[in-house]
Amino acid sequence: MNITKRLKKIIFFVVTCIYKSLHKYIKVDEKTILFVAYLGRGYLCNPKYIHQYMQNRDEFKNFKFVWALKDTNIKIEGAKVIKYRGIEYFYYLAKAKFWVINSKLPEYCVKKENQIYIQCWHGTPLKRLAHDIHVSEETTFFRTKQTRDEMLKSYDTDVKKYNYLLSPNRHSTEKFISCFNIERERIVETGYPRNDFLANLNEEKIQHLKDKLKIPKDKKVILYCPTWRDNKFNEKGYFFELKVNFNMWHENLSDEWVVIFKPHYLISNKFDLKGLDDFVYVFEENHDINELYAISDIMITDYSSSFFDYSILNRPILFYMYDIKEYAEELRGFYLDINKDLPGPIFESEYELIKQIKDKKIFETYQDTLEKFIDKYHEFEDGHASQKVVEKLILKNMW
Repeated sequence: MNITKRLKKIIFFVVTCIYKSLHKYIKVDEKTILFVAYLGRGYLCNPKYIHQYMQNRDEFKNFKFVWALKDTNIKIEGAKVIKYRGIEYFYYLAKAKFWVINSKLPEYCVKKENQIYIQCWHGTPLKRLAHDIHVSEETTFFRTKQTRDEMLKSYDTDVKKYNYLLSPNRHSTEKFISCFNIERERIVETGYPRNDFLANLNEEKIQHLKDKLKIPKDKKVILYCPTWRDNKFNEKGYFFELKVNFNMWHENLSDEWVVIFKPHYLISNKFDLKGLDDFVYVFEENHDINELYAISDIMITDYSSSFFDYSILNRPILFYMYDIKEYAEELRGFYLDINKDLPGPIFESEYELIKQIKDKKIFETYQDTLEKFIDKYHEFEDGHASQKVVEKLILKNMW
């Protein structure tokens, strides 16, 4: 570890110690709400859509909305932007009446009795989580190489602080109870606020987004959004080995299609796709994926839970799982039977994947399967999840 990194660690340790000592002396402000998405990675996910809904409600005109971001150059209308893990961040952790968060908080975060922690989470689980991961004793987790006990302790510490955990469907509720070891009473089935955008989508919005993102309107759009691999990381973060040949995709599909490539937010490496500028459009990991869902005609993914949300649009979903045996047996395992329960076909061969896209018949073959999947997993996605969260969990806890 170089001197700069070591110094930053020391400074951060001192700051957290001061925070833990002084947080109780900072009075909670009933009209302050702290939002954090993906540990400060952007203005994203469920917290974003809850914030946007609240901005348009008269009840919150005098509220202070605070967003903690790693990049403080991002401007958010109607909100104060602070540096994630900066001095102000710790101040607002102690001051805000409500925390609206979408991922596990670090163990140093201290919640007072009169603060309300709304854990939105960030997906319907396909991959096993926390207490539901069954591995050998020597297995370690994340880049920090936590033991299983350490990993579970980090979840348990955070879960104890939740006042509410949002659930998008009954499947998630069941799995959250087991994986987070949480009581059913703290889980609220509202649907996901971020999915209000998809439930209320119209053609005018789609065309506007294509203009905004400079996506050709004379081509159909493939959205390729693979997830991260727990065992692929270096000192910079998790990296993704691109197992597709976009030149081959271009040769076979470019007359009719373009591709949007959206890496997972945890992936740190960049991708060199020279010569494919008019065919492959790469969006940064912190771009709101809802916009990309909206403008795409089909999705290709692997083990990402993104397909649950995307299926709301009733558009074809294909699964390219080139490492399916390794992933299922050596990494996490799944909650669903992927050979029976997915809303689209699995491909291990890239050649077969491209062949079936060109043929198009595969889309019709799985239409009934997709519609049954939608009926099962989107019973609460009525376009009013943000409203339900605000009215049930925020307005009822004011004063």
